[in-house]
Amino acid sequence: MTGTASRHLYLVRHGEASPDESTLTEAGRRQATLLGRRLRDIPFTAVHHGPLPRAEQTARLIGAHLKNVPLNCTDIAGDYVPYVPEADELPADSADFYLSFLAGATAEERRHGPVLARQALELFAGPVAGEEDRHELVVTHNFLVAWLVRDAMQAPKWRWLGLNHCNAALTVIRYAPGRAATVLLSNDMRHLPAELRWTGFPSELHI
Repeated sequence: MTGTASRHLYLVRHGEASPDESTLTEAGRRQATLLGRRLRDIPFTAVHHGPLPRAEQTARLIGAHLKNVPLNCTDIAGDYVPYVPEADELPADSADFYLSFLAGATAEERRHGPVLARQALELFAGPVAGEEDRHELVVTHNFLVAWLVRDAMQAPKWRWLGLNHCNAALTVIRYAPGRAATVLLSNDMRHLPAELRWTGFPSELHI
């Protein structure tokens, strides 16, 4: 289907989670609430979120600030490995690092993750039919945000690796008919005070 209107896709990694990932921390709840306040005037048609507690709780806290926007739980917005590259796809100087990182992925994860990743592109990416622009929010996990940004930039499939996103940070991609996708915002944390920024991000990369 060829779209005739633009899609604005808002991508959010869930708020900070407890060590066992069974719930959000107090900081994670604050992050989600502040992000909801930032997004309250966006005319969203839907909020999609993954089934794990940290994503669902984040979506509900954000959704509390939105106006009659339905929440849609889907495995497509879940936490999975979207693509596992072969060694010869990777840069020689970093292949060992990335392959080591992915070594823990099970056979089921390696088989099922790419299926969900393809479905994510079908569901979330690209322009839309009709005359009105669409705004959609996806509350998900780091890997899927990275996968969708990679696709928007037309980068190789392996390049989702190395793209990190903070808890409750905002990334926005615009898909307009007849144009390449545009990443309007990436890892934006302006809605968070300093003490709530950079959670979920490697400490050596904090700036």
